[in-house]
Amino acid sequence: MQAQRILFLTGSMNQTTQMQQIASYLPEFDCYFSQFFSDNPVVASAIKLGLLDNTVMGLPLRQKAEAYMAANNMPMDYQAKERDYDLVVFCSDLLFPTKFVGTKTIWVQEGMIDPFTNVSKIIKKLKLPRYLSIGTSLNGTSNLCDVYCAASMGYRDYIIQHGTDASKVVVTGIPNYDNLEQFRQNDFPYRDYVMVATSDMRETYRPEDRLAFLESCVDIAAGRRLLIKLHPNEQISRAVREIKSVCPDDTLIYSDGVTNEMIANCSELITQYSTVVYAGIALGKPVHSYFDLEELKSLLPVQNGGNSAENIATICRDYLLHTGPKDMFINRLSYYANFESNYAN
Repeated sequence: MQAQRILFLTGSMNQTTQMQQIASYLPEFDCYFSQFFSDNPVVASAIKLGLLDNTVMGLPLRQKAEAYMAANNMPMDYQAKERDYDLVVFCSDLLFPTKFVGTKTIWVQEGMIDPFTNVSKIIKKLKLPRYLSIGTSLNGTSNLCDVYCAASMGYRDYIIQHGTDASKVVVTGIPNYDNLEQFRQNDFPYRDYVMVATSDMRETYRPEDRLAFLESCVDIAAGRRLLIKLHPNEQISRAVREIKSVCPDDTLIYSDGVTNEMIANCSELITQYSTVVYAGIALGKPVHSYFDLEELKSLLPVQNGGNSAENIATICRDYLLHTGPKDMFINRLSYYANFESNYAN
């Protein structure tokens, strides 16, 4: 018999490596990968015109992800043009390609979800396209996927509150953010600096006064050395120019590298809208964020020693092997609550 096929939708490098880890626990299935895409004609036209180049559907991030997949022998099938699939694992549900209607689907939370705003509320109320939120505030809330894998109980509550059926949402933890303690052991050469992790607000068409933010970082550092880690989606030359105009000459600037190792070695962490704030919280660092810190603590991804990818793969496998109606499997999701008994937080 031919093995069943799974398509993993990828996006940012974080999303891509998450899907890679999940697939590694499913060797008995034929696993393929595709950069996140849409068959909406308006969105497709925007991609062709380069209007979405700063999103996971744009060509730059697609090329980066596909280069990684090619180097790591991850079979690709962009837009699922070459095969039909028995299961599709989504990295976002802000868009849902119509070709997957009727296929078994699972959504995996990537990381932080943007704050739910008045714009988000209007979009939900008027049932407008979720991507109009220009952010991730509505990610996980479409109720279109069959199963939703959440980072924590706090995020499970958020996803349910904003539109997804409670019966569909299970706390699995999320790869890349479920074993942050491991990053204390590292070879990063610097220590005891104030670290700044920027966000890609301007690249995703949201307002930001970057110079004012950098000035506030200098104030917080109060003479201590700064290390600034740029968001991978940022325009690097512009960001570096701005940093050099505001920050001290000894400021360290990184556009790549292992961010969590940098956080493990810092004395204080400053973020904007970045999932890496969770690394700071989990590692006991003083942190700054545009989010409410007490809320962030309630949303912190579960620290389960790195078991999240296997947890998600277990659900993928069981769902693929399930032969009855979808509803029968969804009604059994409470079975996976035993994942939660292993969580340290």
